[in-house]
Amino acid sequence: MKHKILPLVLFVAVCLQLTSCNNDDDDMSVETVAVTVPVIKSKSEFRNSITIGDAQPTNSDGKIYVYTDLLFYIAQNSGIHIFNNQNPASPVNLAFIQLDGVNDISVKNNILYADNYMDLVVFDISDLSNIQLVNTEEDMLPHYATFPNDVLYYQGNLYPASEDEFVAGYTTVQMTREEVESNVNIYDWSTDVFLELFDGAVLSNEVGVGGSYAKFQIFNNALYTISDYSLLTFDITNYNSITQVSETWMNAWFGGELETTFIRKDYMFIGATNGMHIVGLQDEFNPAYTSSFLHATGCDPVVVEETTAYITVRGGNSCGAIEDQVNVIDVSDISSPVEYSTYFLSSPYGLGVKDNVLYVCNDNGINVFNAANPSSLVLENTYNVNSKDVIPLESHLISVGENVIHQYNYTSNFGLELIGTVQF
Repeated sequence: MKHKILPLVLFVAVCLQLTSCNNDDDDMSVETVAVTVPVIKSKSEFRNSITIGDAQPTNSDGKIYVYTDLLFYIAQNSGIHIFNNQNPASPVNLAFIQLDGVNDISVKNNILYADNYMDLVVFDISDLSNIQLVNTEEDMLPHYATFPNDVLYYQGNLYPASEDEFVAGYTTVQMTREEVESNVNIYDWSTDVFLELFDGAVLSNEVGVGGSYAKFQIFNNALYTISDYSLLTFDITNYNSITQVSETWMNAWFGGELETTFIRKDYMFIGATNGMHIVGLQDEFNPAYTSSFLHATGCDPVVVEETTAYITVRGGNSCGAIEDQVNVIDVSDISSPVEYSTYFLSSPYGLGVKDNVLYVCNDNGINVFNAANPSSLVLENTYNVNSKDVIPLESHLISVGENVIHQYNYTSNFGLELIGTVQF
């Protein structure tokens, strides 16, 4: 399970990730650990730091998003790289929007919506040579820093000093064990002292398409995003004046933290740490819970084609104890999802589906399955590439890995043929 802190207790948000390294003489006084401490930022400073300029390199992991002939690389907590992708063999890097707090985007009718920490920012991209920031809705989105995995210690004396400050994330510094043991502001995750600190905390339109890890979605005039336990709905009829119109709480149904979103027709499929939740969008501004498919705790994006949903479930580390797998779900009766089959696959990540062909990313690369029979997936090909998520377009498939984008043509016999690569 991911560990997070609610804003009310950010003043105690501090972490320490243990990675010890011993000297040859095994002297405890010089043995070091990696201490993770909060990064405190000013809201006014990051709001004033938004810039729009020429193409830039990046070394930040990211997500991909496609809108018409444009390909967006969303460099996490860095900014948005915009490519002309008319020729997938040679995308042209056009522009960069610096957003220190970006994680997700959606685009409709040349209007780009993005998160920037707790702000919702809106850009007009109709003229890529003159992109304009047209609106900033301050403090409209939830934001809290995510704890690092395998946390052991926390330092408790660094916290926001005013309402203008917040915890943006975490960084690490090296300290000796002697320094750690003598510092009264460092708390052991497993001790009662630390647990007391966190008392009350809760561990027709032209629209683009994101990958299976997308948390932003647009449907008609509604923009959706998720917090840990709720679905937030915004009215974007007028992008210059956006309002939140509803918040649908999911934890009252079955619990589990919300992770990903996918829209098929007028339903949203939400991947959560405990399964898949289905929400009806017939009233776009008032999503209505419909049904769920539940499993043991694991990390799991979901995609849907026609009446079949596919979920990758990854266990281990912070994701849970469930065995790694792909669940194939019959959603022909949207009110009662039923499992077709389970395929066990090591460390699955993002996925996509097109014309009964399922593409699943894992540690081995991209696995291509024949999904014509949902009761029995057949692995046809594996491509050993750096890939964490995919978007299967009508024309070709786009894959994103750590600082790399690959694009492929579809070939016969469930094959993929590399068109080109963008390396960051």
